[in-house]
Amino acid sequence: MEKRDTWSSKSTFVLAAIGSAIGLGNIWRFPYVCYANGGGAFLIAYAVCLLVAGIPLLMLEFGIGKRMNNAAPGSFMTIRGGFEWFGWFAVGIGFVITTYYSGIMSYCINYFAYSFKCAWGNDPSGFFFNDVLGITDKPWAVGSFQLPLFIGLVIAWIWIIASIWNGTKTVGKVVWVTVLGPWLLLIVFVIRGVTLDGAGEGLRYYLTPVWSKLLIPQVWLAAVSQVFFSLTVGFGVMIAYGSFINKETCIVSNAWIIGIADALTAVVAGFAVFGALGHKAALDGVPVAEVVKSGPGLTAISPSGAKNSSSDGL
Repeated sequence: MEKRDTWSSKSTFVLAAIGSAIGLGNIWRFPYVCYANGGGAFLIAYAVCLLVAGIPLLMLEFGIGKRMNNAAPGSFMTIRGGFEWFGWFAVGIGFVITTYYSGIMSYCINYFAYSFKCAWGNDPSGFFFNDVLGITDKPWAVGSFQLPLFIGLVIAWIWIIASIWNGTKTVGKVVWVTVLGPWLLLIVFVIRGVTLDGAGEGLRYYLTPVWSKLLIPQVWLAAVSQVFFSLTVGFGVMIAYGSFINKETCIVSNAWIIGIADALTAVVAGFAVFGALGHKAALDGVPVAEVVKSGPGLTAISPSGAKNSSSDGL
């Protein structure tokens, strides 16, 4: 059997797993799901689901990969021959998520370029839906080809392929930039977000639990879905990462580190987002609960709208 590569160090493995877990699911999806499910009440449900289901399943996937010394399909085939399809199913889910995530990354790449000139002007909603996406009024109306989004998609896929080109060797180097860099930016965003006028109302909505919402099954379903989505469990990714662990690496302690780091990133990102939402609510004269009506609006419309409505911006 060909000798399998291993992570160059424990810190590289931890950063790689954190890099897989932390992403738009923390910065964008978590704040919106929290916003749509009552703010503070969702945080409690999220913490419970993380401790009861998320971290234990993370340990399980690391353990399967380490014990079987293989990715998801090979691991499940080793466990039982007829289970190989289950591993490929997990890989398929991961492929679907990577595919649509690369499209979302194209939005981010384009907005990075647009931000230099605040191209959305005074109509961020119209700019996003009409100029960036080119949405048509009917599902069967194809619309025009959006060249900037295509270019952003190409850049995103080039980055993905380059990041995994030489397996653990490449990933181990990339994660030092892709994990630590965004965290530094996140700290800047949090400081700016919580110091905006009206940010206090947004933070109160974020941190104040409405206890009755914990009796709503949808809140718990949203919480456990966010935990699984954010930690990347059930997608075969963590099994593959676990297969590159050396024998001396402790699965339990690393799973706790990765799970807590992922959750803390999401919670900290919430301060930046809800600070901006509180600012937008104050400018529009509406309650925080009425600022955003859709997931994309949380990033592409509301914060940018707040920027254009204030002389000091975001």
